[in-house]
Amino acid sequence: MDLFINAKKASRTVALLTDEQRNEILYKVADAIIANTEELIAANSQDLAKMEESNPLYDRLKLTPQRLEGIASDMRHVAQLPSPLGIVLEDRLLPNGLRLRKKSVPFGVIGVIYEARPNVTFDVFSLCLKSGNASVLKGGSDADCSNQAAIKLIHKVLQEIDFEGKPENLSDCVTLLPATHESTAELLGAVGFVDICIPRGGRRLIDFVRNNAKVPVIETGAGVVHAYIDKDADMSMAADIVLNAKTRRVSVCNALDTLLVHKDKVEELQEIFRRLNDKNVEIVKDGCDFTREFMSYAMNFRVVNSLDEAISHIAQFGSGHSECIITENESAAERFQTEVDAACVYVNAPTSFTDGAQFGLGAEIGISTQKLGPRGPMGLREMTTYKWLINGRGQIRANA
Repeated sequence: MDLFINAKKASRTVALLTDEQRNEILYKVADAIIANTEELIAANSQDLAKMEESNPLYDRLKLTPQRLEGIASDMRHVAQLPSPLGIVLEDRLLPNGLRLRKKSVPFGVIGVIYEARPNVTFDVFSLCLKSGNASVLKGGSDADCSNQAAIKLIHKVLQEIDFEGKPENLSDCVTLLPATHESTAELLGAVGFVDICIPRGGRRLIDFVRNNAKVPVIETGAGVVHAYIDKDADMSMAADIVLNAKTRRVSVCNALDTLLVHKDKVEELQEIFRRLNDKNVEIVKDGCDFTREFMSYAMNFRVVNSLDEAISHIAQFGSGHSECIITENESAAERFQTEVDAACVYVNAPTSFTDGAQFGLGAEIGISTQKLGPRGPMGLREMTTYKWLINGRGQIRANA
């Protein structure tokens, strides 16, 4: 419980830092990631040694010098972004003379539960710090060595950094809980200490958090992703899009799971199938489980008779994450984007772009598939709430 108490106190401290102070911390942590690449990869190797390479989570778990450079680059990008705090979202004067302002503020303490994704440790820290929040992290046991090494590095920077007015409890702004089921239960029940909890992982994790949390939850959903090749598609473009959506990184949530093809284009699929075969992608024709998120070199395939049928299929089996249509028909594209219910709906571009960094948000804390609150990639602005500021001159409300 002390960890949660300390995090709550630190959230008030972090909210009072200047944007320049937060940025200085982020730049120094980014530099430390590069300077400590060997140590971070060594810790990650301990986790990788406990997992079979055939496990779909293996690729998510793996850190490389290039991936660490990307993590550091994303952190610097976050530092360069405008502060999401103190933005006046609404400012108006009521007839009675009261002035109303709606202003962006931090949530306070953000809890994140995630699986074998050590990059999330750095991403969450950077987004929460920049947005004035403290963070309490609960990683999976598969990535525990990697997460501990990351937090140790962050805490070292927080302890060594020096600026005027530096708070004594600055290191409490980010906390890594033990990788145990008991810690998960404590985080989900930390009412009064954790302001919001975000699960980042597969469907089982998300469902468990939603069904058991006593604190508010923002869902970052599993991605059951579709691409639809319309009867008016450019097949050369379709081949590039399908290949990128499926094989860029098969273990991520924006990877393609089901390819829908209009019946008039079936005879033109040879090039797409050849290129997928070259990447060892297994095609499951008329799959029996269209709700499956594969996270591997396999995907469903189904022939549909019309755009209506494609939209109906996605409505039945989609997870509200990312969907794509490939077409030269503007009317079909507009209908698809209007009628498909998902956080991100693409025309003639792969779903692999569903990513906070690709959207110019810096790092992301997850892809929200819910409709209440943030939706899609959750960057800095999604890490804030707002409050109403009301200024008067002695007005009183009339009796009823």
